[in-house]
Amino acid sequence: MDQQKKPVNGEDGLSFRLMTLEDIPEVLVVEREAFTVPWTEEAFHNELKLNHFARYMIMEYEGKTVGYAGMWTIVDEAHVTNIALLEQYRGRKWGDRLLTELMKTAAYMGMEKITLEVRVSNHVAQHLYTKKGFKPAGVRKGYYSDNQEDALIMWADLPPYREDDGEEGSQRLS
Repeated sequence: MDQQKKPVNGEDGLSFRLMTLEDIPEVLVVEREAFTVPWTEEAFHNELKLNHFARYMIMEYEGKTVGYAGMWTIVDEAHVTNIALLEQYRGRKWGDRLLTELMKTAAYMGMEKITLEVRVSNHVAQHLYTKKGFKPAGVRKGYYSDNQEDALIMWADLPPYREDDGEEGSQRLS
């Protein structure tokens, strides 16, 4: 197994690894369940093959894809593009684990700040983001194409990456 595909296994059966083109069919299942306007197969192909700023990771539970997250890394800022879990795995704090892994990866890559947009009505996600250090920084009016709902823009500072951050072997997507 090469370095980029080496899973990071947790005691709870969770592992994280770099997304590959072969993961797209399973990612689309998660995407369609999580979002009212899901990304297409072509969009994920373009992200993985053509977008040099994109980094995507898979979260597996006992070998099954149960979630994924992605970001764009530009200069010293990371922009979360997607973060999603299958519905049956929500409520276990696994979204927190996935976001933590994405943030650690961003810090490892030298990012200093991280941003995202979230629906103004999505209080569950906003609570998670606030818990992870994100703060509201503005609103994008009519951001979501399905219903023209506004998006809350949130930003967080990333702590500098340390090899000895207390967790063993987090996946690095560099």
